[in-house]
Amino acid sequence: MIREMQLATEAQNDILPVVSLGAILIIEDDPRMQKVLRRVFSQERYSAVVAGDGQTGLDLFRREHPLAVILDLILPNISGRELCQTFKQLSAETPVVVLSAITDVADKVLLLELGADDYVTKPFSPRELTARVQAAIRRQRKPTPPTIYRFADCEVDFKKMTVRRGGNSVVLTAHEFKLLKFFSENAERVLTRDVLLNEVWGYNLYPTTRTVDNQILKLRQKLESDPANPKHLLTIYGAGYKFVP
Repeated sequence: MIREMQLATEAQNDILPVVSLGAILIIEDDPRMQKVLRRVFSQERYSAVVAGDGQTGLDLFRREHPLAVILDLILPNISGRELCQTFKQLSAETPVVVLSAITDVADKVLLLELGADDYVTKPFSPRELTARVQAAIRRQRKPTPPTIYRFADCEVDFKKMTVRRGGNSVVLTAHEFKLLKFFSENAERVLTRDVLLNEVWGYNLYPTTRTVDNQILKLRQKLESDPANPKHLLTIYGAGYKFVP
């Protein structure tokens, strides 16, 4: 009797609907790849919606409002490049992950410029693909920071790239804006010169640590009431710098 009850419970569990985490739109014209991708995302508890050509993919995107899109580049009717651009015009916050056998760096750069959130090359690791899609979804779910940032008597509009201090306009260079934005996103955190060089200047443009010191000195002169005794852009001797709003 107990065994019969266990079997009945297991049978009931088998037919219970699995709660979906949301729809993933897969636009791929190869039926075998469609099957693989559907299985990969179904196993992760996503609802996999599949389109075999560009026009169907566009129609499903408008109808389903997916969490993310997996997009092949070479498609019938509408190319993947056109679709990527169109998707971002319709819904900039929906992640688009390109999945393609094309490995040319120029193509990857073009897709990123058109708005693709990531680019995975075939053949691919299912675990890597799902990890990248989930990371893209998490990034889009993060609350958008306000474009107006205030500290002391300063008001910074990062979107318009304008600064006012005590009601008066202050002119910052594009790089000073970038540095200030990174500080504001990491307030109260001690940042080494190497971190600032990597994150603000980038790995491909690697000036000396003296460059960091000079730019922070200029920011102090423009934003601190007493640049010689700063209250916001602080030097942490032997460690780096810290921004205190």
